[in-house]
Amino acid sequence: MHKLSVMERDFSADAFLDGLEKIKKEVISTGKLNPAYIPILQSISPGEIQHFENAQNFSKTLVKNWLSIYKFKYSEIHSSTGKPVTQEEKENQANEIANKLCKHSDWLTHGRSIRINDLERMGLKIRNYSNETDLYDAIDRYFTLLRMTFDLTGIYKIFETCHSQIYQSISQALIPPIPVPKNIKPKMAHANFICPKCSAQYKIQMNFEKNVNIAPASVPYPKNDIFVCPNCGTQTNVSPMRLQLEAQTGLKVNF
Repeated sequence: MHKLSVMERDFSADAFLDGLEKIKKEVISTGKLNPAYIPILQSISPGEIQHFENAQNFSKTLVKNWLSIYKFKYSEIHSSTGKPVTQEEKENQANEIANKLCKHSDWLTHGRSIRINDLERMGLKIRNYSNETDLYDAIDRYFTLLRMTFDLTGIYKIFETCHSQIYQSISQALIPPIPVPKNIKPKMAHANFICPKCSAQYKIQMNFEKNVNIAPASVPYPKNDIFVCPNCGTQTNVSPMRLQLEAQTGLKVNF
């Protein structure tokens, strides 16, 4: 289901078009337009309607092509009759499934999970790896590690193959982003830092006053703005971190 925005609100393309169709049917059946719909219709241009129709068709086309080209690639014989599966049959089934998957009135919300049983009722054959103990355990552990990586580090995107892993991360992140009340002057702030070479993680403490104790599990901000990773020795200029904090708070970091 393709998701778009109108009047700064999010709708699926299917829900938007269904809403218009509902208004149209109501007008045909009653012979008049409910005045409550007038402000809504006035804010929608023909171009937006076409945009939603294009988005809906694009979603269906993607699903149809993926199913017919890849999912059904090795479907060669009908199990019930033993007859060959034609390309036309693959495309027809793919089109039928695409229409069901993109029908918002069946799923009601983007947040709903589509279950294996839902897919099997559409005629799709699904490999349920939860029935394969070793594979399920490996995938479950890997998923848990990914969630921990995203939740506890500055990494927010990972591209991975069997031979390599590339990730994007926020190497400098203030904790918390500080809105400082005018009548309160904080003594310190902390920032998360991930070494760009070895990925070791540190919580760097920046003080606004002299003689402030370093908090447990923290390291002091370097006096020359160059942080040396204790794990691998990589030197990183962390002055952007300090400048960001000073800009946020209006306070100067005390060396």
